Amino acid sequence: MEPFAHTGKFLIIAGLVIIVLGAVLMLAGKVPFPGRLPGDIIIERKNFTFYFPLATSIILSVILTLILWILSKIR
Repeated sequence: MEPFAHTGKFLIIAGLVIIVLGAVLMLAGKVPFPGRLPGDIIIERKNFTFYFPLATSIILSVILTLILWILSKIR
């Protein structure tokens, strides 16, 4: 039964990830999507637009770091 323990753990984690992604997709229309956060740099000129998602990048980095940290602790 031991060989299936890792497969079972993987399936549980994969299921949780799918549930979280589904919830995010359901709420995506109701929550302002990242990219228009305070701290994102947008410079608009006559024939030029510069966009640098600074705040969005920081938030995504923190979220991904937490997810990977949690996954490393589960192993």
